[in-house]
Amino acid sequence: MTKFFLALHVLAAVVAVGPVTVAASMFPPALRRTHSDPEDRDTRTTLRVLHRICRVYAAVGLAVPVFGFATASALGVLGDAWLIISIVLTAAAAAVLAFLLLPAQDRALTTQDGTAAAARLAMLTGVFNLLWATVTVLMIIRPGSTTGA
Repeated sequence: MTKFFLALHVLAAVVAVGPVTVAASMFPPALRRTHSDPEDRDTRTTLRVLHRICRVYAAVGLAVPVFGFATASALGVLGDAWLIISIVLTAAAAAVLAFLLLPAQDRALTTQDGTAAAARLAMLTGVFNLLWATVTVLMIIRPGSTTGA
């Protein structure tokens, strides 16, 4: 059962977090293009699609910690420091996404302050991506692991 939960956890992370990471990273440059040419309807459509990808896959991403907890429980590592740090970083990434990044994208779709909004979104996206990259490294390295990694 452990391998099953681990497979689901990894698949959920790849399928859910990957698209959010890519779409969120594409949003600021598309926003800059939109504000440099406000008549370009294609870029506005692109912004709406990127924002929708971020919203939908953020919801799908809730499966990642669910399967993660199931895997950690099956492995008996719920109290390990590397896992607790990963949980805190995952919660931080989720908070950045839900309370900062998605609302900022929403505002960017309705306001005309493109340069400042694009810069802020680029920074928030960088923080979000850095948090997930750190969690990924912790999941692979697992300090104190007996698997030889």
